[in-house]
Amino acid sequence: MATAFEMWSNLGSVMAGLMFAWAMFKQYFPPQLSRHIEAYAHKAVGYVYPYIHIKFPEFDGERLKRCEAYAAIQNYLSANATARAKRLKAESVKDSQSLVLSMDENEEVVDEFEGVKLRWSSCLNVSQSSSFSLYNSSKEIRYHSLTFHRSHRDLITGSYIKHVLAKGKAVAADNRQRKLFTNNPSSDWHYYKATKWSHVTFKHPATFDTLAMELSKKGEIMNDLLKFKRGKQYYERIGKAWKRGYLLYGPPGTGKSTMIAAMANFLNYDVYDLELTTVKDNTELRKLLIETSEKAIIVIEDIDCSLDLTGQRKTKKQEKDDDEEKADPVKKMAKGGEERKESKVTLSGLLNFIDGLWSACGGERIIVFTTNFVEKLDPALIRRGRMDKHIEMSYCCFEAFKVLARNYLGVESHPLFPTVRRLLEETKMTPADVAENLMPKLDDENEDACLEGLIEALEKAKQDARNKSEEEKEKEKAAVAEAEATAATAMAEEEGKQTSSEGEQKTAGEDVLKK
Repeated sequence: MATAFEMWSNLGSVMAGLMFAWAMFKQYFPPQLSRHIEAYAHKAVGYVYPYIHIKFPEFDGERLKRCEAYAAIQNYLSANATARAKRLKAESVKDSQSLVLSMDENEEVVDEFEGVKLRWSSCLNVSQSSSFSLYNSSKEIRYHSLTFHRSHRDLITGSYIKHVLAKGKAVAADNRQRKLFTNNPSSDWHYYKATKWSHVTFKHPATFDTLAMELSKKGEIMNDLLKFKRGKQYYERIGKAWKRGYLLYGPPGTGKSTMIAAMANFLNYDVYDLELTTVKDNTELRKLLIETSEKAIIVIEDIDCSLDLTGQRKTKKQEKDDDEEKADPVKKMAKGGEERKESKVTLSGLLNFIDGLWSACGGERIIVFTTNFVEKLDPALIRRGRMDKHIEMSYCCFEAFKVLARNYLGVESHPLFPTVRRLLEETKMTPADVAENLMPKLDDENEDACLEGLIEALEKAKQDARNKSEEEKEKEKAAVAEAEATAATAMAEEEGKQTSSEGEQKTAGEDVLKK
């Protein structure tokens, strides 16, 4: 044992010496000569070293998008890592009821395929930036490395890698846990281990069964979603990116957010809640889009309130301030040279985000806008082709009420239902208000008391609406009377002016006759 240990120690010393000598050689000799020697050295090693290495990096495309092969390999190795690796990482899935173990960084496991043994390595390199920065500028580079004998090249590249990717995707589908994402401010993207999106487990219980809406309308939406989910070949055939836009509009409390949760649960998609006000410009918007996964719903809620997307013309004060700063740079320095904090995302950038060239980076995505005031949105933003399906979330109807009664009270019919139906047809109440009135206030409160409370609330809302209508009529009458009085006063003043003018003319004529 001591002899073997000494042999490996001596070999390590020799390798360290050779590496030091090579570093000194590269420093003092011309780079071109160093490259030639390095190339010949690789060829020489290739004759005596019979192994091939394949590297699978975590990111591709200048670190813009996570490589799908890397994720599939990570899922595939989780089974082998559990049995053979010494250092593991644990993640909870399926509502924290089970754990998935995977290889830790810089760990190795041996795999076997059709009698051939090969080695997988999970590698992590951390590079430090040479320039000074207020942020931690270290960059993590992760990759999986596959090592095998060159005599098995055809088997590994032809069959084994396909087997690994297919099995990895199947494992991911079995362990998949839906997530709710929110975008981080770009000022935080530079920190160590920072990401553009943060997430939590998506646990919203809403489904189309519990959604308060007409049955025919729900069926139409569900059929449209299924058609989209199964439409990969169709979208390829017609030459469109595999995405679909939904515009949900209606008064507050009509269930727009609940509809999004029901869509996510129905399709088993992740949800990306995009906060536009934290996005600095169009470039950052594109980077966020690329970082989203497939099988995702990208949501921009209350888009009419997020940004001014009607051209974003500067106000006169902003134009004046900009002109003064250009003419007097000292004034800009006196303000601290701070950048404007308002977002520079433009309507053009958002349109390109929805259905431009960058929208084709990935597939199986649904983009959802919600708004309380659809008339405020630019027509170019919500036209068909961008927002393909417009869904009006209206006030509670009787069918929606029956769903809520089943959810909250567990009743399918009741003698008070006809009264509720009549009142719902005569007044407007949102599903959120109806649900609040159906919720038992006390533990021993039964469905009769809840329904009577709802009827009372509906009658009050009806009376309030009648009073408001009468007030508006009174205000309208008062406005008409005021306008008529103003017109009469103006007419009287005009007649007085005419009478005065005629009197002056008559007096002037008499003076002329006297003369």
